[in-house]
Amino acid sequence: MSELKKIIKKRGKYISPSFSLAYDNPIHIVKGRGQYLYDYKGNKYLDAVNNISHVGHCHPKVVEAANKQNKLLNTNTRYLHESIINYAQNISAMLPENLEVCFFTNSGSESNDLALRIARQYSGSFESIVIEGAYHGHTQALIDVSPYKFNGKGGTGAEDFVHVVPMPDKFKGEHINENLKFEKYYIDKVKHIIADIENRGKQLALFIIEPILGCGGQVTLPNIFLKESFRAVKKAGGLCIVDEVQIGFGRLGSHFWGFEMSNVEPDIITLGKSIGNGHPLSVTITRKDIADFFNNGMEYFNSFGGNPVSCAVGQAVLDVIKDEDLQSNALEVGSYLFQGLLNLKNKYEIIGDVRGRGLFLGVELIKESNQMIPASEESRAAINLMRDRNILLSTDGPDNNVVKIKPPLVFNRKNADYLLDSFDNVLSEMTIKVK
Repeated sequence: MSELKKIIKKRGKYISPSFSLAYDNPIHIVKGRGQYLYDYKGNKYLDAVNNISHVGHCHPKVVEAANKQNKLLNTNTRYLHESIINYAQNISAMLPENLEVCFFTNSGSESNDLALRIARQYSGSFESIVIEGAYHGHTQALIDVSPYKFNGKGGTGAEDFVHVVPMPDKFKGEHINENLKFEKYYIDKVKHIIADIENRGKQLALFIIEPILGCGGQVTLPNIFLKESFRAVKKAGGLCIVDEVQIGFGRLGSHFWGFEMSNVEPDIITLGKSIGNGHPLSVTITRKDIADFFNNGMEYFNSFGGNPVSCAVGQAVLDVIKDEDLQSNALEVGSYLFQGLLNLKNKYEIIGDVRGRGLFLGVELIKESNQMIPASEESRAAINLMRDRNILLSTDGPDNNVVKIKPPLVFNRKNADYLLDSFDNVLSEMTIKVK
């Protein structure tokens, strides 16, 4: 039995099958550097999907910061330590002035879970508005507000306090050929939900949303949807939670945060994944008045959240983004890659849509453009063929027909060219019809 088969067999015995493996032919990864991963045989793979390793796998400055602090002290937040204070100040300085109070956690799920808890206590209600196809984390509270999960395999549907707005998808949503009517349609859906909640004598608690829907299929929201929806939610006394776990920290190129694209100010923002470059670090940030209301006598304590090592890592990530101008790289390389994908769309009928921003892109594959039939099997085949060419991608969206591209921000033009050429060859190999 090969070494790989032995590992797969052992994993099957000791690891739950609900932990999925990528690709039909799994990869045994042993090392990472920059935008590359290496398997146990020394084969090098171009990582075009790990947005967690934001500034590159094992960035030396991030590794150094973790090791240096770990040699000195690592403890909880019940003791005074400058690292958590300074880091919180530096993060807050990059956000709207009112967003200044930080709660440190260990994952995006923890941060979103805490955001729900804060909003529910502040409003005295559970009534929540979410977007179709949204995913916000793996706790039960987050599964309950994630249509991607509760309407997917194994899901049990929406709780009666969860209200789903149709996905404002410019590719295949309602009224896509009528810009003004398109945006108004989805804004009105939010307003109708709010009116219905109020007519039932209930109080709206929250509206939670990603500025670009990640698991929903890299869907970019229409220009004024978020602005008008936030205005309606706040008028009704609800809190607006922006989940920046996947897209924050300069990934979009044009903006450091996703919510900046719509010129809105959230009441609560959650950060994760990229914040620690793979280290377990996350944060929930809110206004002082909301944080003060939450401080009702029940202590918030997190054994590891905000520990000195995590804060040192987080600060190093911020420094690298700035020192290496990675936001500009995301804009330049992302724009170049986006145009290359559009060129492939003009060549192959199977590519229905190319969308996203910066280095957070999606390519939706469809079988028939006039009927919008998802090419789910073809999408799976494509990423497996790309894996065979040592390029790592994944699929997502409600029908798993959107190829996700979200590499580390050190991804360069040479990498983009290799991805584009390989994707072109894969589609050609699959005998995809050329326009």
